[in-house]
Amino acid sequence: MSTTETTYLIPEKRVVTTKPRFSDKVFRGVVTGGGLSSLVILGLIFGFLLYQGFDIFKSQGIGFITNSDWDITYDESGYVLSNQFGLASMLIGTILCAFIAVLIAVPISVASALYLSFYAPEWLKKPMVAIIDLMAAFPSLLFGIWAYFILMPSGAYWAKLLNNYLGFLPFFKNELRIFSNSPFVVSLILAIMIIPIITSISREVFAQAPLDRIQAAYALGATRWAMIRAVVIPHGRNGVIGGAMLGLGRAMGETVAVYTVLNIVFTINWQILVGAGGNVASMILLKFGEASAYETKALMAAGLVLFVLTLIVNFFSDLLVRSFGAKGK
Repeated sequence: MSTTETTYLIPEKRVVTTKPRFSDKVFRGVVTGGGLSSLVILGLIFGFLLYQGFDIFKSQGIGFITNSDWDITYDESGYVLSNQFGLASMLIGTILCAFIAVLIAVPISVASALYLSFYAPEWLKKPMVAIIDLMAAFPSLLFGIWAYFILMPSGAYWAKLLNNYLGFLPFFKNELRIFSNSPFVVSLILAIMIIPIITSISREVFAQAPLDRIQAAYALGATRWAMIRAVVIPHGRNGVIGGAMLGLGRAMGETVAVYTVLNIVFTINWQILVGAGGNVASMILLKFGEASAYETKALMAAGLVLFVLTLIVNFFSDLLVRSFGAKGK
């Protein structure tokens, strides 16, 4: 009887290391460079606007934000005799129109996203999604022209109804009885512009609701609407808020559509049915073509204020998303 000896080779111990490979280093460098480039570009824009508008901030002080007058006087040689620049009315108009637009757009967007995600048949869902995504990329000039010729007459009729039934409130008061070219009409067109953005984001968030929780809700006898209230909406709440804040940012920076519809008047106007007001972006567009070198600096300073205001809105929107996201877990 013979025995066969088998020799087993014990492999060398593997060395576990966290040192990245060369390809990982290249990818990390590209991603890091792309992220930092955004910060660098934002910093350059901020520095350019601050450099151009520093003389205005130095001469006007806090009055540049708290006053509403915009006037500059030159002598025969072109030297500035007196100037008064104020953004209070434009800032209030910017915030007011954008806020009303978000109030109108969010319920419609959420309802549209829920319908496309859970109710719409497949033959209707695909073309509707394509149309909504296409509308999100429409130029604002087309929205402005359409609003001026089509939406404004209907918007004036709705504004008249609001004035008739809610005119006892200062917010809806209009003694002039002229309802076209008002902040209300601008808010309508801004709402139509941001509805596709909020709808697209909300639909993507709702589509990522946990399937096991959806099936568990159905297994417990929940109806489709009960499942949406119990599972989908709590899960997608932070995404809806993020989409709303993104729409708010676009509404605050919208230029051509507001310029086409609204009468730019440097007066603080809290009555949304009165045809007077404006926003910072449309005011810059109105003044830039005929502005002198000194007034251009004031417009640059106005652009810096709008830039900072947008950053503040984005900062608070991030806080809201984190807060509601933590509550929804």
